[in-house]
Amino acid sequence: MNRKILLLTLLLPLLVTLAAGLAYAVLSLPEQPQQLPKLVINNMNESGVSHPVTAVLLNFRGYDTLLELVVLLLALLAVWSLNLPAAEPRSTPNRVLDTLTHLLTPLLILITAYLLWIGAHAPGGAFQAGSVLAAAAVLLMLAGWRIPAKLIGLPLRIILITGPAMFIIIAVRTLLFDGQLLKYPPAQAGLFIAIIETVATLSIAATLAALFLGTRPIAINKKNIEQASDNGSEHK
Repeated sequence: MNRKILLLTLLLPLLVTLAAGLAYAVLSLPEQPQQLPKLVINNMNESGVSHPVTAVLLNFRGYDTLLELVVLLLALLAVWSLNLPAAEPRSTPNRVLDTLTHLLTPLLILITAYLLWIGAHAPGGAFQAGSVLAAAAVLLMLAGWRIPAKLIGLPLRIILITGPAMFIIIAVRTLLFDGQLLKYPPAQAGLFIAIIETVATLSIAATLAALFLGTRPIAINKKNIEQASDNGSEHK
């Protein structure tokens, strides 16, 4: 009890200071300049896309999206660091859910591809597409599917970091060759955005699906192996 009181006593001033700093930062923000929407429209021919939201998120303010990907990855690392117990795996999926999964999964993958493709011209893009693909993965897991053992470990980690890594690689490329961070050459802007969004979709989907598990996939697979071993021993 004394340790908890001491910990709260130390943390409370830090939290109050952080809250005060955030409040000051928000209250001291300047008013939004009215010319920003006009600037976006006037520079659309250099963005590589025809939708202003995509142009802002992936070109004019691309570093914001890069930081969002990093924050999402950090959230997953924080969950994994808790070492929560593995959820009870479903051994015999419900027949209705299993049938629904077989029907909806191809449709969700098709919607993912459409949202990724349409993002350059209309509302859509990597986060929307990644969320739908993650929903397909969650549906599969609810029906009893688990990540194969060969995909756990290095392959999964590569998929998780590919989105932020590709963003950083292109950022370094633009910094070295064009002198500005994430300042795409107009002739190559569309290609860079397409590459980033495609890779980010997979990374976002994998991260959200892993967050749904609430623990490292290796822990769930180990639990499945142990249960299978126990069941085999009982039958013997």
